Amino acid sequence: MTSPEPAHPLAWLEPHAARRRAAGLRRALRPRTPREPMLDLAGNDYLGLATDPRVVEGAVRAARTWGAGSTGSRLVTGTTTLHTELEAELADFCGAESALVFSSGYAANLGVLTALAGPDALVVSDAANHASLIDGCRLSRARVAVVPHDDPEAVDAALAARTESRALVVTESVNSVDGGLAPLSQLHAVCRRRGALLVVDEAHGLGVVGAGGRGLLADAGLAGADDVVATMTLSKALGAQGGAVLGPAAVTAHLVDSARSFIFDTGLAPAAVGAARAALAVLRAEPERPGAVLRVAAALAAAAGVPAPPSAVVAVVLGAPDVAVAAARRCAERGLRVGCFRPPSVPEGTSRLRLTARATVTDAELAHVRTALADVLALVDA
Repeated sequence: MTSPEPAHPLAWLEPHAARRRAAGLRRALRPRTPREPMLDLAGNDYLGLATDPRVVEGAVRAARTWGAGSTGSRLVTGTTTLHTELEAELADFCGAESALVFSSGYAANLGVLTALAGPDALVVSDAANHASLIDGCRLSRARVAVVPHDDPEAVDAALAARTESRALVVTESVNSVDGGLAPLSQLHAVCRRRGALLVVDEAHGLGVVGAGGRGLLADAGLAGADDVVATMTLSKALGAQGGAVLGPAAVTAHLVDSARSFIFDTGLAPAAVGAARAALAVLRAEPERPGAVLRVAAALAAAAGVPAPPSAVVAVVLGAPDVAVAAARRCAERGLRVGCFRPPSVPEGTSRLRLTARATVTDAELAHVRTALADVLALVDA
């Protein structure tokens, strides 16, 4: 009897894509042009520094000096004096003992969780954490306890019940989807009482919250604490590319020895390092920029009819994926580029528009936003 011919190994892709299309969850890349007429309320360039001439010049100068790439991993040839200068400047700005630059914030989160956890550790992870933190938990080989969002009592209960010798508590300082602030003081008190390390992702906090944009850890008086580690990205408020881990010197030294996403990855390109250094210099010189971000965020929230956020992220929850997609399309037709978040980025039934504030949005642009959003949201309610 002749065996049936086996199916093509990728035959499952089209039925899978069809199910995603039917559920309104199919995604597509939409390339930008250098000078789009649309007002960008979707990107994370919170301080408006990605195109600032001083930041661009920092990138150009570094590329001309060092070349286009870093030429190797950080432990081989990929560490330049630019990298070590940026690390010292980040640590000083944020009040940490030391810093270590990675090729992305994603890589920084993977590095911290895989190198500081392990089979003899418990990781307590906030249910609303970013995908990079979730993936870090999965790769850590630790037991992972997922607790309700912003719930210090649930964290305490998970830590109290642990049998592992070590424990980490992981959260975002500013939630990347709804813009809320984590209760860091309460979480740190729980961690200190239970002997756990607090790991805080400041991706959406740096440059926006805290005095001069130093982040939520600094605002909570926890910068430099010996039982706190921060991760961050250089690609949002600093308008560049890359990530970093900040904390005790013993932690960064351990990451150099043990973090696979640091050891086996090519070092951050010099242009990105130069841009991040220039952006950090601008933030130091112009500490009013974070306040401007929050004022724009409040104006965007008022235009959308939602409460003003304590960060740059404004969430407009609409419910079903197709409703959110249609609203985002209508915004684009009115000259507004907005984020559209659907499952699995957000829970079922909470698909939303995600508007992000930028310090350089003008009053005239905000007037246009008010008119456009009024039109779009009226159609949603109709």
